[in-house]
Amino acid sequence: MHPLRPALIGTGLRDKIKFLPTMERASKLIRGLRLSGDAITPEQLCCAAWPEAVGKKIAGHTRPAKLVRTRLVVEVEDHTWQRQLFTLTPHILNNLEKTLGRGLVEDLEFRIVPRRREPVMARQALPALPADDADAIADPVMRDLYKLSRKKAQA
Repeated sequence: MHPLRPALIGTGLRDKIKFLPTMERASKLIRGLRLSGDAITPEQLCCAAWPEAVGKKIAGHTRPAKLVRTRLVVEVEDHTWQRQLFTLTPHILNNLEKTLGRGLVEDLEFRIVPRRREPVMARQALPALPADDADAIADPVMRDLYKLSRKKAQA
């Protein structure tokens, strides 16, 4: 029996009520995905459940990358985050199980992927550099003489 599609036929009322909160959480996750297709992959469910399982602060420093069998691969910023999250693995797995159900994610792998810096707009334009040193000479006759003598020297 798949954890996301339980067979409710023939089960008691108490079992249905116990399962209801998980289905409500799953429906919230599915609504938040905003997908165009009909089928939702287990990987998409896991990625959608990640912020709820770890909280906003940790989710801001991590990114669920992919689901390989029952192992969720999570990208972290650095070695410190990797170590800290490794120690929290049982707690995170418990939260994922509460959200997604048993059997979908059984292990976590934290990979270090440095955070990409977003492009930043310049606060002010840099002054344009003169194309030629001779352009800084105000007198046009002296400027032309300078350019001629420089050209002869480089030849």
